[in-house]
Amino acid sequence: MTGDAPRLPSKFVRGNDHLDRLLADPQLAADVAEAHVAAEEMDRVYAMNLAMIRKAAQMTQAEVAKKLGVGQAAVSRLESREDMLLSTLYDYLTATGADTASIVVTVHGRRIELDLGIIHGARTA
Repeated sequence: MTGDAPRLPSKFVRGNDHLDRLLADPQLAADVAEAHVAAEEMDRVYAMNLAMIRKAAQMTQAEVAKKLGVGQAAVSRLESREDMLLSTLYDYLTATGADTASIVVTVHGRRIELDLGIIHGARTA
């Protein structure tokens, strides 16, 4: 054994190098940039929608925080999160005064409604 560092197999490609080569394609780079913009817009719309629910209830973040038993900063973070548990969403919605909370999805043309209250109750029961 020589004291040299082991050589990587010749087929190994560092991820960064591979990504750089892919992004050298102007069309692919434009598609990636467009996807990033779309994702940022979805994040903004998502946060805006939670805040809109709170505002429709004519509540401040501090008022929602009090009902949730957390600080105002926690509600601010919640409204800007990219992802959350359904139980957290349910708690937020009920804190804003929502009478019912559900998620509606369409699968193969069939509309399915999930009652978050039932899901939340099943988790806490």
